[in-house]
Order: sequence, then C-alpha cells, then structure tokens
Amino acid sequence: MDRYVTGAVIRRLRESKGLTQEELAGRIFVSGKAVSKWETGQGFPDISLLEPLSKALGISVIELLSGESISNRNISSNMTKCKIYVCPVCGNVIQSAGEAVISCCGITLPACRPEPADEEHGISAQISDDEYCVTVNHPMEKGHFISFIAAVSDNGIQFIRLYPEGSALARFRISRVKIIYAYCNRHGLFEIKI
Repeated sequence: MDRYVTGAVIRRLRESKGLTQEELAGRIFVSGKAVSKWETGQGFPDISLLEPLSKALGISVIELLSGESISNRNISSNMTKCKIYVCPVCGNVIQSAGEAVISCCGITLPACRPEPADEEHGISAQISDDEYCVTVNHPMEKGHFISFIAAVSDNGIQFIRLYPEGSALARFRISRVKIIYAYCNRHGLFEIKI
C-alpha cells in the first residue's frame, strides 16, 4: 500500500506546533498510542481522520497529503512572482499570487518553471497601437501547440487561451508588462522579459 501520509510528516508538523503525541491525540479523539504508531510507520491514520488531523496541525488536507506546509512569502502580491500550474489531464490553467498547493483531477500540480524562450519556442513582442502584439514561432498542430500566452505585470495578469490549428498570436495592453509567458503543451512554459 502506498503511504498517503507519512509518520515523519505528522511528527514534524506536530513538533512545529509544540504538541505532544497525547495532546494531538486528544484534539482528534484517538489514543496517544495511535499517534505513536503513525509516527513510527507501524500504521496509518484512517482517511476519516485526515480533515481533523490537518485542522489540529494547522494546515490543509492537501498540504498534509503533500507533506509540505505552504507559507506565501509574496506578501506584497507582486504578480511578477506569480506561479502558474497546468493540469496534464484536463489542461486547466491555474495561477496563484505566490506559493500554493494546487490539485486538479486528483493530482497535486507542481508550479511550472519557465525557461527562456528558445529557437523552437521564439516569443516576439512588438508594440502596435498602444498594445503588445505577441507572436510565438511555433507550430499549432493538434498534438503540439501553444495553449496560452500571458502578459504579467506587477499588478495583474492578462491571459489569452489558444487552440490547436489557430494562430499563436495575442494582443495585450502595454501597461506595466514585465514578462510574457507562452506554454507549449509538450515542452512547458517559456518566457521573455520585457
């Protein structure tokens, strides 16, 4: 059986909250012996205990399952520090202003790590009529295409969804744009800095 919550995670989170095994057990109505078994890998919490356990540890269920407690350090909400997540199952695109644990289609998604635009994924931004006209030098075929282009400024994101057999073209207001992203459905996220 795959471990969905490890004992080491429970112990680390319990100790960071300054709780003893008995105190944690009392908060979720189990015995101290049960918590001890979880932490030593001799047992696992029942799925019905995940929500009360996560509340007692001060984190979300998704954070508990991923083994990470997320603390957003982007307190100024500077959107140039945003994170973009893309679901490989349904293609859903989710953005956050900073650190987050994101799940879609039953999968915990990693944040996309943008790479500089390369020859195969060439991004061009030209000024035209007070807008950036952004094109991506990339085929737009059914199985290989640019699925979105985004313009990121310090105060927001402009996002254009693209579709196969269309054109890899988007127009954005110039206002404070710092980064242009393009997402290839096979190779991931690419960027240019403006």
